[in-house]
Amino acid sequence: MEKKRSSFTGKLGFVLAAAGSAVGLGNLWRFPYLAARHGGGIFLLVYLILSVTFGFTLMITEIAIGRKTGLSAIGAFQSIRKKWSFVGYIAAIVPALILPYYSVIGGWVIKYLTVFVTGGAGTAANDGYFEGFIGSTGQSLLFFAVFMGITAVVVLFGVEKGVEKVSKLMMPVLAILSVGIAAFVCISNGVQGKWEGILYYLKPDFSNFSIMTVVAAMGQLFYSMSLAMGIMITYGSYMKKDVSLESSAHQIEFFDMGIAFLAGLMIVPSVVSYSGIEGLGKGPGLMFVTLPKVFNEMGPVLGNIIGAVFFVLVFFAALTSSISLMETVVSIIQDKFRIERRVTCIIVLCGALALGIPSALGFGVWSGFAPLGMDILSFFDFLTNSVMMPIVAILTCIVVCWVMKPKAVVEEISASGKFKQEKLFRVMIYVAPVLLLAILAFAVFEAFGITFGGFLKF
Repeated sequence: MEKKRSSFTGKLGFVLAAAGSAVGLGNLWRFPYLAARHGGGIFLLVYLILSVTFGFTLMITEIAIGRKTGLSAIGAFQSIRKKWSFVGYIAAIVPALILPYYSVIGGWVIKYLTVFVTGGAGTAANDGYFEGFIGSTGQSLLFFAVFMGITAVVVLFGVEKGVEKVSKLMMPVLAILSVGIAAFVCISNGVQGKWEGILYYLKPDFSNFSIMTVVAAMGQLFYSMSLAMGIMITYGSYMKKDVSLESSAHQIEFFDMGIAFLAGLMIVPSVVSYSGIEGLGKGPGLMFVTLPKVFNEMGPVLGNIIGAVFFVLVFFAALTSSISLMETVVSIIQDKFRIERRVTCIIVLCGALALGIPSALGFGVWSGFAPLGMDILSFFDFLTNSVMMPIVAILTCIVVCWVMKPKAVVEEISASGKFKQEKLFRVMIYVAPVLLLAILAFAVFEAFGITFGGFLKF
């Protein structure tokens, strides 16, 4: 007899688990540097507009497909139309590729958390400390394996006892910590009279707007809201029919935008205050090089406390997202091959550890290997986030618009309550592929050195 599919206990469990997936390193690491790089307040405004239009449309579509079919990505698209099942396979590859390199960064977070908890703010602030750590084969692999192991243990316990229970614990704590640190930064900057960073982040300056502001904001949507990687389809398949799909999507969206906003508020002003706008570096340079220097400037006691709390926050965010990535891969394999969860978890864990080794060693012994001029981790990030995810999103829109028809999605959403934003959905589901295609093209051009920084700049 076929085993009954797992499910979340109710709306709260679904929303917190899905929000936990959406709220991750994309919010706390990627969003602040993109906001800083693309004009601060104007990027924030563009991201907000895209979130409540395109982001909402793509998210609610994926959740509806998952709940309607009761299957993860491959099975869901296969049940819609067998010849379109290849979309599900591409979607399944995305989390399988992201999980390993994402867990490498998660390992970095654990390392820095241990440093600040043990009073090492001064050590972490030293020039070359981060480069020395990620270039060390033993340490890089060790912390990567620890983070991957923690993720696997949670997923092993299943949807209700693992994914949902951990999300219910971590998400409220994450929200409280975000508000607390952001408030501390604003008050601290206000007392010191250093408003430059806060104004840069909050005040839209339309002279900084360009087409790349839109491209960067839309690319961030995929990474931050867990779109086009099978996660929302999988979580939707665990969603009960009586739970309001529309209000759940809005709550996930609110959580995602709220944490991203607070992350920018806690990082951008503090870095500008201590290092100037030039201190807002990209990616690892911001979180693992610049911020430790900022914490160290606060003094040995306060710096270690704030640094430790910050990296607890980042760890929680990274873990909830890695759990969703692994759960998606596990669910896809279970649906496809009918293998029990314990065995599937072991298979996925071993596969992720093997695939993560190149990213973990890409800054050390394998640093000489640079596809497209990128380190290995950045290449996987580009391949998944800038290429594969837009392709999956475009194909998903095509399937909805011309194969299953928007009416089928609307009916699934309406089954649990009136679909208040039906008109917005029906328009955006047709408009989205055009913007997605443009984003894909611009991202590829940028990767090959063809920039459009001044294009359509006001």
